[in-house]
Amino acid sequence: MTDATRDGAPSLCVDGDRASRTLLWILTAAVAFTAANLYYYQPLLPALQADLKLDDSVLGLVPFGTQVGYALAILFLSPLGDLYPRRQLIGGLSLLLVVALVLQATAGNGEILVLGALLMGLGANITQQIIPLAASLSSPEQRGRVIGTIMSGLTAGILVSRVLAGGVAEQFGWRAVYWFAAGAALLWGVVLWRSLPQEASRARDLRYPSLILSMVGLFRRHRLLRVSALTGGLWFAAFNAVWASLALHVTGEPLGLDLQQAGMFGVAGMAGIVGARLAGQWVERLGAWRVMLLALLVLLVGVACLWGLSHSVVGLAVGVVLLDLGVFAAQIPNQVRVFAIDPEARSRLNAVYMLFYYLGASLGAVAGVRLMAAFGWQGVMALVAGLSALALVVHLANRDRQSPAS
Repeated sequence: MTDATRDGAPSLCVDGDRASRTLLWILTAAVAFTAANLYYYQPLLPALQADLKLDDSVLGLVPFGTQVGYALAILFLSPLGDLYPRRQLIGGLSLLLVVALVLQATAGNGEILVLGALLMGLGANITQQIIPLAASLSSPEQRGRVIGTIMSGLTAGILVSRVLAGGVAEQFGWRAVYWFAAGAALLWGVVLWRSLPQEASRARDLRYPSLILSMVGLFRRHRLLRVSALTGGLWFAAFNAVWASLALHVTGEPLGLDLQQAGMFGVAGMAGIVGARLAGQWVERLGAWRVMLLALLVLLVGVACLWGLSHSVVGLAVGVVLLDLGVFAAQIPNQVRVFAIDPEARSRLNAVYMLFYYLGASLGAVAGVRLMAAFGWQGVMALVAGLSALALVVHLANRDRQSPAS
């Protein structure tokens, strides 16, 4: 029996009854639209720089602020899911997200834009409330596939965001992207408020300061959590270094693509959805460690394509396919094994794991933009190759320290 079933909430099941499947797809779609907000900026960077007259240092703060805001929310807001019903938390975060997106849509200078990006990162913590909720609402047998489905939504949101942002910006300007996002955030906030079950608290005996400090104890106590957090942070830093600088690379010489064409690389990255779904199925058969090994090898091949075929649109597209396939196929088994560590602390475990994940993202994004300005695409790819290789080394070095279930 799952935690959610004990609390009287409906369970999630990929092949369950209609109500179960409907709730699963609502959560998946909500994660997609929420995660998209964190990545709209990527094809917009050239337009933001030109319209607001931003220098490279301020431009780099847009992705940095977004990811830092998300990381801060993971550290200070995600653990609240172990104290309070996530339905109420998600309602408040939805309002914050709408305000942040409106702030970005109306920004007249780089400072307001970066502030909006920071607040948007905080509001987008909705995704990190939904994911542990989905884990709690699913049985151990279904958890891999449920998380795989939810994460395919997150992957779709990340990837489609680039295509959508590039197309809308090319036709209507970059501000229209954020107005659209604000409307979508408001809509999904209402849908989630009406659809989410009430979930009982998990840590009623903890006060907020103790709740935050307890994450330190979880990190120190569980080696598997430390290893998972480190490897996830490394490969997501590599992933964000690529995507934060890709539009700058392909819109420059010799490729000279426009914003809409740059955004179309998100279509190639849709392979990440396939990777997430397959990994959710394979983790039950092959185990988390083996699935992650295969995914990291695919990631490294993708990095080789992006580096070696940097002046070929087709070569870059192939590299993006393999990059996204590898990253999101690795994410599912890594997260499933983290959730299995302690069912009573899933929000806090997810917070620790995702803190490393998005700190890696923020550092990778800002490093990618700055290396692009200083050394061009080759400098970015040198960093990406090093981070990806280090993630593989850490993973290989810790095979004998995994739990039997992994």
